[in-house]
Amino acid sequence: MHDLEEPYRTILESFLNHLSVERNFSIHTRLSYRNDLGRYLLFMQDTPKRLEEIEAADIRRFVSALHETGLEASTLARNISAIRSLHKFLLAERMLETNPAETIQQPKQAKNLPNVLGVEEVMRLLDAPLKKQPQGKFMLRDKAILEFLYAAGVRVSELVNLQQQNLFFDAGFVRIFGKGSKERLVPVGQSAMAWITRYRNELRIGLLSKESHDTLFLNARGKKLSRMAVYLMVREYAMLAGINREISPHTLRHTFATHLLEGGADLRAVQEMLGHSSILATQIYTHIDRTFIREVHKTFHPRG
Repeated sequence: MHDLEEPYRTILESFLNHLSVERNFSIHTRLSYRNDLGRYLLFMQDTPKRLEEIEAADIRRFVSALHETGLEASTLARNISAIRSLHKFLLAERMLETNPAETIQQPKQAKNLPNVLGVEEVMRLLDAPLKKQPQGKFMLRDKAILEFLYAAGVRVSELVNLQQQNLFFDAGFVRIFGKGSKERLVPVGQSAMAWITRYRNELRIGLLSKESHDTLFLNARGKKLSRMAVYLMVREYAMLAGINREISPHTLRHTFATHLLEGGADLRAVQEMLGHSSILATQIYTHIDRTFIREVHKTFHPRG
């Protein structure tokens, strides 16, 4: 966590050393703690809060921000457990006089928590159009849609309304218009861009009608796809991929966020990509440096 400043950097390293020497934790477990707690301390640093100023309400705000990105209850529970362990350690080391994490409750395993695919599952889903027999006319379109849903974490409404003029593949971004017409720029990996380009060159051109306008993804009549059509398409390919549970386009949005965060991506960058905060400029080429979120996406997204 190179963005962490003192004393948070030293605190994290001391705790990780404690896990290694005193508790003999595995390298994998220590890496999970480093990712989870690095993100937590960065959040507090940005608030900004000094160590002794952190209160239970601050920790709840952090957990709420994680939940907003679509993390499963089990992942939230892991983060809370790590935060509790850190504050317990700081109390024992007399670096704190009170433990603000003591009253933080673990999330309930609610039935309505977002469904998230594992990396191996999502790769099977993305490859499903290629394995369908016989391969239909719309294989290229369907493959491009699945790749894009996972690559950019967009809502299904944002996908069906996407215009070609908002693809900026030379810069590695797409412009998305979200809820309330809020605009954001989202990085897109090479795989999704390649499949979208193939779809545009090999299939879309043959689907054009008077009602196509500039809409990227078209149905057999050259019109904009409906949200239900995308939902049914995702369900069909999930079954073909052997994923025997309820899957929707929104599942890929939650999966996008979860895989980035669990890989250690910065919470602020993921929130920008999801459109949970309106902080991007209205033009693609401005003085604002977007290298940071593009590098986060490229580094932590399995298809980046």
